Amino acid sequence: MPVSLAYLGVILIWSTTPLAIQWSTEGTGFAFAVLARMVIGVVIGTIILVAGRIGFPLHSKARQSYVVGGLGLLAGMGFTYWAARYVHSGLISVMFGLSPLVAGVLAALWLGERSLTRPRLIGAGLGLTGLAVIFLHGGTRGGPNALAGLGALLIAVVCYTAAMVWLKRIDDDSPPLATTVGTLSVSLPGFALLWWLTDGTLPEAIPLRAGAAIVYLGVFGSVIGFALYYYCIRHMEASRVALITLMTPVLALLLGQALNGEETGPRLWAGTALILAGLAIYQWESLRGWQRGRRERRQSAPGV
Repeated sequence: MPVSLAYLGVILIWSTTPLAIQWSTEGTGFAFAVLARMVIGVVIGTIILVAGRIGFPLHSKARQSYVVGGLGLLAGMGFTYWAARYVHSGLISVMFGLSPLVAGVLAALWLGERSLTRPRLIGAGLGLTGLAVIFLHGGTRGGPNALAGLGALLIAVVCYTAAMVWLKRIDDDSPPLATTVGTLSVSLPGFALLWWLTDGTLPEAIPLRAGAAIVYLGVFGSVIGFALYYYCIRHMEASRVALITLMTPVLALLLGQALNGEETGPRLWAGTALILAGLAIYQWESLRGWQRGRRERRQSAPGV
């Protein structure tokens, strides 16, 4: 599969995930919603592995990947689902927009990547400024737990991004779907314990929209989305993969406006322009290197 296609797939899935997370907790409880999502993900992923006769490696690097990915998923999704009750869906994407800076620092420390060059810092800062413009003085659903929700999202971002960078360091070459199933399986007992400690009861009735959102997240948000995600982080710099979270907030905001009645205004377009400018600056070095390599390959091709 072309890396660009996988990259696009992750963007589209992650753009719809925040709203689906919020819908899935309505009438079910956040712990049950995330546990049900992971159970569906493990079942569907295992069926695909068996039907497709895809190997499930158990060598040292594979086991490390499953554990690191599972712990990162447990912390990241646990805090995110809890916070989703107190913030607007778009703000989830905004907070995860901090990932490029976190990934850049961690990748420089752990992987030796040159991810903290001046242009990249300027580009990331400009992109984050765009996110701030869009969601400034808005985004929270109100209530005394709004600030706690923001804090929980920040913890989720750090844990999730750290796991992504550490997976890059492990450099496991297992099939992406196997890594996905292994990661979900490792996280499952933790989510079960979270549900038991916070609620421990099954909802009497699951609203149709919440049920559909849970199924969507279990199939696309977990199995397909994570498989594409792991595929990307194995073929791209960790800091570049984290840029996905600078693209998804605008799409998530538009979906929130269309499907959830969330209001938008002129800040959206000003913020969009800042984000696109920040992305262009952040990616400039990589794009220039890609164009140079493409030019060199074209010049060295037979008949040229």
